[in-house]
Amino acid sequence: MRGRVRALVALVGVLLVVFAPPAWADGAPLGADLHVAQTLGERELTVVVRRVEGAPAPVSVDVVSHVGTAPGELRLRAVPPGGSAVSESVVRVGPPGATSTTLTIDRFGPWDLELDDGAGNTARIPFTVLERVTQTWERATYGGFVAAGVFLVLALGFALRRGVGAGAVTAGAGVLVSITVAATAALLSASTPVAAPALDGSRPPANMAVRAEPARAGSPTAVVLDLTDAATGRPVDDLRAQHAAFVHLVVVSPSGVLSHLHPVRAAAGEYRAAFTPGEGGRFAVSAELSRAGAGVAQVRGSFDVAGKPRASTVPSGPGKRAAGTAQVEVTADRLVAGRPTTLTADFGGPADLQPWLGMRGHLVVIGPLPPGAPVGEAALAAPVWAHAHAMVPTTPGAVGGEPDETVAAYDPHVDWTFTFPRPGQYRLWFQAERGYQVLTAPALLDIAATPGGTP
Repeated sequence: MRGRVRALVALVGVLLVVFAPPAWADGAPLGADLHVAQTLGERELTVVVRRVEGAPAPVSVDVVSHVGTAPGELRLRAVPPGGSAVSESVVRVGPPGATSTTLTIDRFGPWDLELDDGAGNTARIPFTVLERVTQTWERATYGGFVAAGVFLVLALGFALRRGVGAGAVTAGAGVLVSITVAATAALLSASTPVAAPALDGSRPPANMAVRAEPARAGSPTAVVLDLTDAATGRPVDDLRAQHAAFVHLVVVSPSGVLSHLHPVRAAAGEYRAAFTPGEGGRFAVSAELSRAGAGVAQVRGSFDVAGKPRASTVPSGPGKRAAGTAQVEVTADRLVAGRPTTLTADFGGPADLQPWLGMRGHLVVIGPLPPGAPVGEAALAAPVWAHAHAMVPTTPGAVGGEPDETVAAYDPHVDWTFTFPRPGQYRLWFQAERGYQVLTAPALLDIAATPGGTP
């Protein structure tokens, strides 16, 4: 009898391995959509690479254009590293909104999505097609139920041919053992640890050199970021998308005009963004980026533009101010350093704000700044340069919880909580999207010291 039990256990193990079918990890499709904002030439686009469920397989790509984007054709290509294009498609960018197309990939691993506007501007967006991996508990669960079915058929066969004998009892025991294994594996699946990517705090930072030549007020130029590893000097080519962009580039003009750009990856360690300066003087830039395996980093730089600067016309204190064609009401519950402050921007109108870069609203804070000084130059030495977000509710059915930019259903009353660490004068820019147009409301706030001094 013991020999039969040992043989039964061995048979169960064989069935668990042989008959366990592939399955989705945790019952969900593998991978997630990739959202990447791109400043391609004079166009501000959001590119969405939909998740891929195998290889070879089609890849759905959405290209979202914003207000002010010139109509025209974009050529999209799926290119494996070091190879030639496997598939190609053309999309026509017209009125603001989303345009979809489909490409094809033929293997798992890293890929580049190339966007070519035909005018010498090409973006290369890296994405990865992951191979489906069946976890151990899934094999045990599915294999156990398959084994139980096999043993049930054997038990019925023995019982019909020879009655309830040793064969039927042994097969019945196999059913019980198999179901026990499957049920145990399923119950333990919730407590099975999932490996999370480790953050390497000792990873060398990225150095950034900024180029903008020729740069003259009123003329288009290219802002070029050369990113190199601080330890080796080699090009940094391991950026990962965070908040729907590989690089968030904030450019501040001498009079305090903010531009929120998203440079395209032109080559290893080289990112470019088209930019037309509206005035002359020194422009401050801040690049927010994240290297693979490391946290978010912020590096600063500057470039000079030939021409005359403009005078700042930003109203001081809370109140109404223009943001494009909209009027935005800015309020604050307290303007004291060292204590949390609720900052509110009411963009007015119906609840039709769209998520931009995965958020309902963005807030850029720079300061303290010397009153009356050119903003761009003063911002280079500012101790505070912050980028805060107003989150959006999770969209039902959205992969990874990230809402789609085509959804227009969010409250125009947007709140942020921020603590000004020092007293002084700060520049703020509140941003939200409506009708595929990014609205930017500037503000100038004086922050008082706390009673007894600011820590």
